[in-house]
Amino acid sequence: MSQAFWWLAPVYPQARIAFRRMRRGLPQELFTANESELAIRLVNGATVVFKSGEKPDNLYGEDVYACVIDEATRLREESWYAIRSTMTATRGPMRIIGNVKGRKNWAYVLARRAEIGDKDWHYAKLTAYDAAEAGVIQASEIEQAKSMLPERVFKELYLAEPSDDGGNPFGQQSILDCIAPVSNKPPVVFGVDLAKSVDYTVCIGLDVNGYVCVFDRFQSPWEETVKRLARHIGFTPAVVDSTGVGDPIVEKLQRDLPNVEGFHFSATSKQKLMEGLALAIQTQAVHYPEGAIVAELDAFAYEYTRTGVRYSAPDGLHDDCVMGLGLAVHGQSNAAGDGVW
Repeated sequence: MSQAFWWLAPVYPQARIAFRRMRRGLPQELFTANESELAIRLVNGATVVFKSGEKPDNLYGEDVYACVIDEATRLREESWYAIRSTMTATRGPMRIIGNVKGRKNWAYVLARRAEIGDKDWHYAKLTAYDAAEAGVIQASEIEQAKSMLPERVFKELYLAEPSDDGGNPFGQQSILDCIAPVSNKPPVVFGVDLAKSVDYTVCIGLDVNGYVCVFDRFQSPWEETVKRLARHIGFTPAVVDSTGVGDPIVEKLQRDLPNVEGFHFSATSKQKLMEGLALAIQTQAVHYPEGAIVAELDAFAYEYTRTGVRYSAPDGLHDDCVMGLGLAVHGQSNAAGDGVW
């Protein structure tokens, strides 16, 4: 049976580029090409069709067994919805590629999910220097581009580093400046954000210098969550999310752990918590390892509304690490203010 495979690009001319390159690269005896339909039919009966995402409604209906989405950050979000829906029946694999273009697009959000460790996705990052090392381009060409292009443009197109859209409360460079290995010193304070539905419980411990020394991110039934947190916290001061379902969890922890403090999230308290975390990051009063914490901080955003400032992760992403780190910094600040350290 003939199966269809797609190469999807934002616009028709880009799809044609990929079609011509594949046609040149394949041995002539293995395929026939249809220029008008941008289709390559292989001798085994499979057909590779090169399509445009300009009209999302045209992407529904066919059984597609695999798809490459090219220049994904420039593809319409509605086209992503269409191809994801179209491939539901076949459960075919997808490869999503392309240059980086800002942070306010569906491909950036999906990449952060994959980077943090979504089990259904794999994330890889290749820079121009990787290409130079592999002999694809010359290193001198990269340096020339670096000298000629604006910094933010060079970082996006050559280093795969998205530019700051101005909606991150911490500052992308400040986030990077605080990256450090996990400390081997004992924790003096914990921050715990409890799971809500599909979220993660995150437990972060800071040492006396504000370095992360304990990091645990997991999903478990509440009974196991309480036991696991108790093993981490012991008699160390801890600030634990007590919002909603968190309230009885905090009460259970407080029965045996005298230094557990509940923290109730509201619009006002969350704003103060994030402002405190932003200050700690921008003054390098806190340090954390590469991985999920950095990815969540990098994706986190704020916006002004008629009722105040709203802090949150983009739709589809988690902010459990950000909240856990914020709670730990809050506990650290409170203890320092009380003269504990």
